[in-house]
Amino acid sequence: MENWLVKRAKLDPDKIALILEHADFTFGELNSTVQLFASKLFTSGIRKNDSVALFSDNCFNGYVAILALQQVGARTIFLDTELSTKTLQYQVNDAKPKTILISDSSDTSAIMALDWNKVLMSDILSLDSDKEYQPISEFNDHQIASIFYTPSADSNDTGVMLTYGNYFYSAMGTGLNLGINKQDTWVLNLPIFNVPGFSIIMRSLIYGIGVYLIAGFNIEHINKVLINEHATIISLTPSLLRELLNALPQGKSYNDKFRCIFLGTGMIDNWTLLRCNMLGIPVLQSYGMTETTSNISALNFNDAEIKAGSCGQPYFTEQVRITNINQDNIGCIEVKSPTIATGYINKRALFNSRFTEDGFFKTGDVGYLDDDNFLYLKGRQADLIYSGDKIIYPTEVENIYRSVNGIIDICVVGITDEHGKQVPIAYLTLSDNAFLTSGNLREFGQHNLINYQVPIEFRLIEKFPKTTSGKILRNRLEHLTYKII
Repeated sequence: MENWLVKRAKLDPDKIALILEHADFTFGELNSTVQLFASKLFTSGIRKNDSVALFSDNCFNGYVAILALQQVGARTIFLDTELSTKTLQYQVNDAKPKTILISDSSDTSAIMALDWNKVLMSDILSLDSDKEYQPISEFNDHQIASIFYTPSADSNDTGVMLTYGNYFYSAMGTGLNLGINKQDTWVLNLPIFNVPGFSIIMRSLIYGIGVYLIAGFNIEHINKVLINEHATIISLTPSLLRELLNALPQGKSYNDKFRCIFLGTGMIDNWTLLRCNMLGIPVLQSYGMTETTSNISALNFNDAEIKAGSCGQPYFTEQVRITNINQDNIGCIEVKSPTIATGYINKRALFNSRFTEDGFFKTGDVGYLDDDNFLYLKGRQADLIYSGDKIIYPTEVENIYRSVNGIIDICVVGITDEHGKQVPIAYLTLSDNAFLTSGNLREFGQHNLINYQVPIEFRLIEKFPKTTSGKILRNRLEHLTYKII
């Protein structure tokens, strides 16, 4: 395919491509800015197929740098700006980039401590343009566009390689589901160094739609954009959605052109869905992961109400099936799709082990498809708690407890008791004015859950370890200091 940015600038030179707090850029203006940055990258020695690590927050220069690296033909390794130096060092040693390109607006203390070749974007911008520079003419389907590291309990994170073909088919599936048109504008508040955030940038080029770029999760600013501007779609995680609703000014609603919250990264509780319904805010739940180039299924506008709680039907580009179905009629979610990653860096055997003999990718998640082929997510297979002959699905328990006034967040995990049986315990954070005891919470559980689902212990912690997209890292909870309430 022809270079996406160059093509879009030819098709829609005067169409708004990027909206910042104090400035707008058309596709023509964005292309000119990106090509200038790319020519300076070329001057610095970056060439086609070079691997370049990017360390940037949601800033204008970071957005431009992403597109400029594509113009040169480089592979972009996205580094999470909130990681420790130790984890960053592991990822860089694993990926071995030619250099690390760093945004001046980011907190650079962790990245500057790395023993690796580094360059600030301001230093690149100070260079002269190279007259020999020309943007690559085509994006090859099999060309690696990005590398994202997925977190694990230790520092041995896994680098997921995604191609331009992956992103194109992902955009096609999402576009067909949502009915994207050129009047849409997508709010980008998720980090650009994660797949859901970066995918919005790629969709903008493919669809020809504008992007509101928001630095950090500034709740007040996001609500103002959704209320006062012509934003039509925003991607959120369940935890971020709850924060946004809590801060929405009383009596205010989102602008008349607003179409939906595109919700990913986990299941949502019924109370939050009810609040959105009462406020007239459409929520479309979706399902996906880094290895599937973000979403592979989502609700659409016609089914959002009658199939609330579902992640929708698999996209036109996806095949989804359920295997190893248990006594609860829940099984393993497997997918076959052109959006599946091309591999893991330096872990070919691990990547191959994720596939079945007939080519389906084992997601590691569990759920079910109803009679209408709508997907319902029940959680990660590794998170399930096997209590004797019963199976506890932690996310179900958590979503019940999230309706309790005073609970900020909660996570349920299994531990082995003195009889060798797995039992649920809950980690939680509470608001300052909450007066909740274990007795209160057990009683609530006994009225709303089956007895074996009720946590036997409630552990109060100060803060949950989370990814920058808001997902709780369950496998790191056992190392936290807690107080039993």
